[in-house]
Amino acid sequence: MGRMNKKFGKKVDKEHARSIYDKSEDQSVIIFFFHYEYEELDELFALEDKLRELIEGNSLGRYDGNEIAMEGTDGSLYMYGPDAEKIFIAIKPILEQTDFMRGAIADLRFGSSRNAKRIELEI
Repeated sequence: MGRMNKKFGKKVDKEHARSIYDKSEDQSVIIFFFHYEYEELDELFALEDKLRELIEGNSLGRYDGNEIAMEGTDGSLYMYGPDAEKIFIAIKPILEQTDFMRGAIADLRFGSSRNAKRIELEI
């Protein structure tokens, strides 16, 4: 085993290794939007700032960012925390006041596995 350590490094003690996965962020809210009609992303960035401030300022979890299609019309927003329902209830008024969120779909996921309970709601 000594030669292996010299060649490949020390064996990792799995019990003491820190995980990058935070169990307190077991639930998620993913917003899928379809009608972004602006040439620039300023409106999207302004919405992200509001969501981040609300979620993190109220200790509901964290706002993790967006994905937007190459042509810039469709996209998604990602939020994680211990309670997807609380996150959605908090952000819903902001989403309803945002033009390009009309017809968006909120995907609430209650757990991190593929078999986790999910609810889809239209905004």
